[in-house]
Amino acid sequence: MSLDYAKIKEAAQNYEKDMTKFLRDIVKFPGESCDEKAHIDRIAEEMRKLEFTKVEIDPMGNVLGYMGTGKTLIGFDAHIDTVGIGNKNNWNFDPYEGYENETEIGGRGVSDQCGGIVSAVYGAKIMKDLGLLSDKYTVLVTGTVQEEDCDGLCWQYIINEDKVRPDFVVSTEPTDGGIYRGQRGRMEIRVDVKGVSCHGSAPERGDNAIYKMADILQDVRALNENDAADDKEVKGLVKMLDESYNAEWKEANFLGRGTVTVSEIFFTSPSRCAVADSCAVSLDRRMTAGETWESCLEEIRNLPSVKKYGGDVTVSMYEYSRPSYKGLTYPIECYFPTWVIPEDHKVTASLEEAYKNLYGDVRIGAEETLAMRTARPLTDKWTFSTNGVSIMGRNGIPCIGFGPGAEAQAHAPNEKTWKQDLVTCAAVYAALPSIYCEK
Repeated sequence: MSLDYAKIKEAAQNYEKDMTKFLRDIVKFPGESCDEKAHIDRIAEEMRKLEFTKVEIDPMGNVLGYMGTGKTLIGFDAHIDTVGIGNKNNWNFDPYEGYENETEIGGRGVSDQCGGIVSAVYGAKIMKDLGLLSDKYTVLVTGTVQEEDCDGLCWQYIINEDKVRPDFVVSTEPTDGGIYRGQRGRMEIRVDVKGVSCHGSAPERGDNAIYKMADILQDVRALNENDAADDKEVKGLVKMLDESYNAEWKEANFLGRGTVTVSEIFFTSPSRCAVADSCAVSLDRRMTAGETWESCLEEIRNLPSVKKYGGDVTVSMYEYSRPSYKGLTYPIECYFPTWVIPEDHKVTASLEEAYKNLYGDVRIGAEETLAMRTARPLTDKWTFSTNGVSIMGRNGIPCIGFGPGAEAQAHAPNEKTWKQDLVTCAAVYAALPSIYCEK
């Protein structure tokens, strides 16, 4: 099929007001993880109004809208839950009432990440309007829940329980006008240390768990900050950028090095005048290509101070187990794998072709975004984590990113997005399936 790119761009531009209204309708309601019902209901309503072929809300609470009946299933995913608003005094406007001017829309969730569902829904509508749907493909637009709580949990459910497995998925998380082909992974590690309490007036009678943890934390810090020189007992995570340590060093250099930091600390003690008999910390571990949950746990277990205290130290991975807004609990390990799609992959090439045929070789956007965007390569990667950790990281389904809004707006007060981004993404989404199916 020969695509009329001018018509696709025109159709997307014509839907700007509809997309703006749709987005403002969604975000006027709070939609934090496990409380997304109002968001899901409004999205399902819009899909039905636009005559999607089939609209379902699954037992977890995800909305799945299908357009077309072709044999290849192509997914467009947007998580529609948000973080909270934080300190409301940091907002210059009501985060749920939001605001709108000629170029912008403000409100909690407009960039992270309800704008993505808006562009995807209208991208599918444009396919229908312009007769682009064929027996070659069906489009699936998913509005997914609990991502802010547990990245990818929703897609584990969609793949394993709904039995839905697209040929590939476009993540519509914000990409600042670029195409993103991967992200670092992450995991949540817990380190527990045992001690023995005693009266604080004679601490030598006990075994202070906090002191043991202090030694361990120095090694954790070294793991994050050290280089990989031969004289370092604890070699830093930067070693994974070196081919002598990591077979996937090229993609590791593309995604960036892994990191580790302490995010929480806990202890128990009989009183404020006693020696602590336990101490625990949470570690936020960001992983680059070539690192796995097994390797990250083993890395902590092999730290000199952890080995020194032997059986008094336990290193484990957290589990997420919280009911969705529909009451369904779907436990999963707090492991969110690194993923990266090759730069020469069919999906990468198809998305780049769709974008370039519509908008050229550089990122575009509202005037205030252009300097930052045009200074970056068109195809790049995310800093934060997405549902791609499950789609491609756990399940091997090719995933790529292109979505309205900006990463820097995520979780920030005075969150905003740009109408031009909604239009641009809807047009690219509309063109992509036909290009992919012709390759």
